[in-house]
Amino acid sequence: MALIRMFGDLLHLGAIFILLSKMLRQRSAAGISLKSMQLFAIVFCTRYIDLLFKYVGLYNSVMKIFFIASTVHICYLMKFRSPWKATYDRENDTFRIRYLIVPCVVLALLFHSTPRINVVVELLWTFSQYLESVAILPQIFLLEYTDRYDALTSHYLFCLGAYRVVYMLHWLILYYVRDRVMWVSVISGLVQSLLYVDFFYHYVTQVVRRAKQRYELAK
Repeated sequence: MALIRMFGDLLHLGAIFILLSKMLRQRSAAGISLKSMQLFAIVFCTRYIDLLFKYVGLYNSVMKIFFIASTVHICYLMKFRSPWKATYDRENDTFRIRYLIVPCVVLALLFHSTPRINVVVELLWTFSQYLESVAILPQIFLLEYTDRYDALTSHYLFCLGAYRVVYMLHWLILYYVRDRVMWVSVISGLVQSLLYVDFFYHYVTQVVRRAKQRYELAK
């Protein structure tokens, strides 16, 4: 189980590295949704609030700090620094994220687990699970609207979706072995995975088509 979870973490890390690599090498934020990155920043800051008063281990702490720092850094580049600010497509990145945040707050208040530490931490953790399941929507809407499916952005989304699918597998195994699972995580992960179904289909189609093109050129 630990190996499966670590593989999921590596996919998540890979997604962020791919995105940062694209931005830094191309000196551009074209095709990237700042709205989605802001939602992910909120997700990580609310989920990992326990960093302030709880130490689980070096691996756990480093991963949490990296996810927070890297996401906030991407938001900072796109919001304040050139050339990323100049190349950010704000005219088309118009998804109103309050329509995602407010329902997730309500859901967290109505449906949450028994507090493990205190009720505030539990509510923030539950809110982060709900919000993460829909945080990718502004990115998907931006790509569908502008049709800018370049290779690196596609790889980023694939790794992000695959990370969630792997975590779903981890939770299912955990339920089978220990008869215990966090249903908030499972339901949120299922919703997030379903949002990627159409993208996964187009991604696999693109990969197969490019492989055929390379094969034909090599003949």
